[in-house]
Amino acid sequence: MASTNRLLFSRSFALLASIALIAGPIVGVTEQAYAQTQNSGAAAGAQAPTTTNNQTPPAASPTITTNPAMNAGPASVADLASGLLDAVVNISTSQKVKDEGNGPATPKVPDNSPYQDEFNDFFNNKKDDDSNRKVSSLGSGFVIDPSGYIVTNNHVIEGADDIEAIFPNGTKLKAKLIGTDTKTDLSVLKVEPKHPLTAVKFGDSSKMRIGDWVMAIGNPFGLGGSVTIGIVSARGRNINAGPYDNFIQTDAAINKGNSGGPLFNMKGEVIGINTAIISPSGGSIGIGFAVPSELAEGVVNQLRDFGETRRGWLGVRIQPVTDDVANSLGLSEAKGALVAGVIKGGPVDNGSIKAGDVILKFDGKDVDEMRDLPRVVAESPVGKEVDVVIYRDGKQQTVKVTLGRLEDSDQAAAASTDKNKKPQLAPDDKGNSDGVINPDQGDDGDDDGMDGQDQGGDPQQSPQAQPPAQATSNILGMKLSTLTAENRKSFGIADSVDGVVITEVAPGSAAAEKGLKPGDVVVEVAQEFVQTPSAAADKVASLKREGRRNAQMMIASPNGDLRFIAVALE
Repeated sequence: MASTNRLLFSRSFALLASIALIAGPIVGVTEQAYAQTQNSGAAAGAQAPTTTNNQTPPAASPTITTNPAMNAGPASVADLASGLLDAVVNISTSQKVKDEGNGPATPKVPDNSPYQDEFNDFFNNKKDDDSNRKVSSLGSGFVIDPSGYIVTNNHVIEGADDIEAIFPNGTKLKAKLIGTDTKTDLSVLKVEPKHPLTAVKFGDSSKMRIGDWVMAIGNPFGLGGSVTIGIVSARGRNINAGPYDNFIQTDAAINKGNSGGPLFNMKGEVIGINTAIISPSGGSIGIGFAVPSELAEGVVNQLRDFGETRRGWLGVRIQPVTDDVANSLGLSEAKGALVAGVIKGGPVDNGSIKAGDVILKFDGKDVDEMRDLPRVVAESPVGKEVDVVIYRDGKQQTVKVTLGRLEDSDQAAAASTDKNKKPQLAPDDKGNSDGVINPDQGDDGDDDGMDGQDQGGDPQQSPQAQPPAQATSNILGMKLSTLTAENRKSFGIADSVDGVVITEVAPGSAAAEKGLKPGDVVVEVAQEFVQTPSAAADKVASLKREGRRNAQMMIASPNGDLRFIAVALE
């Protein structure tokens, strides 16, 4: 029995010794790798420590290799952050809100209770007059000029009665609103410091690549200056926040209170202004959005210099170029912005650009999607003469346009002499306006671009000058009729609308698939104005003979709203 115990003890001791020999080199290598990480300046060829007692390192040790650079993670941003923190401020706002009526009903408490007065004070408004209470909110901002100019988001200070900038050293300065722009959600403030402030500069966001490191500094949840780091997750994001959406997406933590704070590149330049997040909980889930500096810098400079924005204005209404529309026009691919109408009195009302044109390039910049055009136009200086590449009549051509000012579009609308005309939006090919960017909002009562110059007809020709005879044709599953006083009244068609009216649409037809319905008016077929049903039928037949698969049509709703669609040729 004793022999057996001794044998078991010997085996256990040998096993423990083996474990110690295996664990020892692993721990040693790990510690050595950590030391190398901390001493990154050591020579690559430095020798290992000399062993003593003639011990030979275990054979397993050299097979375990480490890469100090990989274990170290990204380089520290401590030095970068330390030079930028003083330029980032907390924005504190307060707003007076009028109390209306009494508060919640006072709970019943025992008679003569010592807490009766406290309950009354808490649950009732003591003043019967218009009493006010203050509501406070917090955000972020950053200094762009040592003299005290600060940039933040419009939604941070919107409606505020008092604005205060709180600096990292605890200094609080009253801020004055210099200018704000709701379209990009940007505002510029001004404080009066006793000494020059630490300021930061804008960088070029167009040079940022997906995967580049970025650093955000802000005031999350009112905690004060906080630094987070991440990468550029995506570029050119459209989150339907405004007409010029072109957001940088980042996974750097952005939370409530970070709005208006800067997003830096690794050079310490501001390449974005943190504005929005996607989060079901209100906290960061790694999807944040920043206004890129390539858009923000120009807006900020205008707000600072003029107290307002001065954007370029082309004076057109646009809609997307779908595959069907591209095919009907003979375009090799669906790209550009389709002109659905030209605003009377606008920069291109001289006929340089017409309804039905496709804008492919503006001032040397490609227009890949419809939403690209409003942004590049708005970023251009007012009064600048630019080259615009358009696609018309099956070929590209370049026209010169002198830009107007977007803010003048309201005046152009007011100057319109035809008060019966409605604003002409650009719906999609099914008649829906959702998601369509209209760079000329607010142009009530303006012309729809359907004057004689654009139509190829006599500008003085009125609806009463149309052929009085009633004529009909059946094409592409719809019945077309000449516009008369009777069917105008029947379908409620405005006098300003010209063309041929759709009186019937066959269910399941090509026209029905595009959302056409009785009362819609066909104005153009393949960029040719049609005044009679036979003219529309002849043009469709001509397209079929040419081997076209779709017929592009300009459609007007009864109140005059225009859109282009491509109807499949049966």
